[in-house]
Amino acid sequence: MPIPFIDLQAQRQRLGQSLEDAILKVVRSGAYIMGPEIAEFEAALAAFGEAPFALSCGSGTEALVLPLMAWEIGPGDAVFCPSFTFAATAEVMPLVGASPVFVDIDPVTYNLDPESLDAAIEAVKAKGELTPRAVIAVDLFGQPADYPAIAAVAKKHGLKLIADSAQGFGCTLNGQHPIHWADVATTSFFPAKPLGCYGDGGAVLVKDERLRDLIVSLRVHGQAVKSDIEGKTFEHDPKYLNVRVGINGRMDTIQAAVLLQKLSIFADEIAARNRVAARYAAGLSDLVTVPKVIEGGVSVWAQYTIETQDRDGLAAALREQGVPTAVYYPIPIHRQGVYSGYPVAPGGLPVTEVKAGKVISLPMHAYLTEDDQDQVIAAIRAFVKKNAA
Repeated sequence: MPIPFIDLQAQRQRLGQSLEDAILKVVRSGAYIMGPEIAEFEAALAAFGEAPFALSCGSGTEALVLPLMAWEIGPGDAVFCPSFTFAATAEVMPLVGASPVFVDIDPVTYNLDPESLDAAIEAVKAKGELTPRAVIAVDLFGQPADYPAIAAVAKKHGLKLIADSAQGFGCTLNGQHPIHWADVATTSFFPAKPLGCYGDGGAVLVKDERLRDLIVSLRVHGQAVKSDIEGKTFEHDPKYLNVRVGINGRMDTIQAAVLLQKLSIFADEIAARNRVAARYAAGLSDLVTVPKVIEGGVSVWAQYTIETQDRDGLAAALREQGVPTAVYYPIPIHRQGVYSGYPVAPGGLPVTEVKAGKVISLPMHAYLTEDDQDQVIAAIRAFVKKNAA
């Protein structure tokens, strides 16, 4: 029987009746949009992520768009991000009319390289065609970016910092969540994420109350919030007083109900994922390049990604033995036609381009059995030794 790449059913079985009851409660209530579970989940998420406020939305992409809209980032503005990531990180800039500027990555963690970032910002300033406004750092494969260094660069240039934790919500660095350094942290609840729902969903974690109010407004078509109508008379539903251009960015109540159940076991699942990662490292580090977490960091291991010179050969050999693999970001964003005209950091993105040709991800989830993992390890070791002979 093939080994599952991600086993969502094992998690569902663990949660059991409580999960089904939570979903059925929403179905019976009829409060399918902005029901009481939304506020309950937002409070729980803020507490887990150690943020003053958390706001749910319809997807991880919306979570990135909303703060850009709130900060009025648009035409003529530059937002700096890695190219070695999913397209959603970069596509939000053109969606608001701004320009992404692509930055290289650290060769060990695959996360944003602070030196490349600083050079990219200086280059954009020197050219004078765009105004630097923000940085989006990505917690790729589940581990935190180098936030102390990245935040220092952002502060030096007066830029906002977004922590894109679509893959990394729950990760920490020196005991702190990314929001400790960032102005905003965002996440995705796509089902395959470490904390995933049963559809699409996302969230924005913020520290500033005014920014919170703006995002509350923007996610519901620019509706008036309390600060907009203070001292004014409007006795109707505030959603019919639209004071800014917004979007439909709400999360379905059923997804909040699902996530409340999953959040209750999330810390335990993070610990389990780290045990799986440690076993992979022990079984493979002498033969292949295994991932290394930044010093002081705790990863949530959205993926376990190794490097190999013969990626296609390894994938084929593992597939024959019922072991699935995945290749993430084989074509970096800056190499894709629709994004190829946007700026890149000085000297290009050499690390990004090398890593894109080497990385391959192995089965990783909190319920991966030792027997299944041993099968994966044995298959990789056999392939590497055979091809080294």
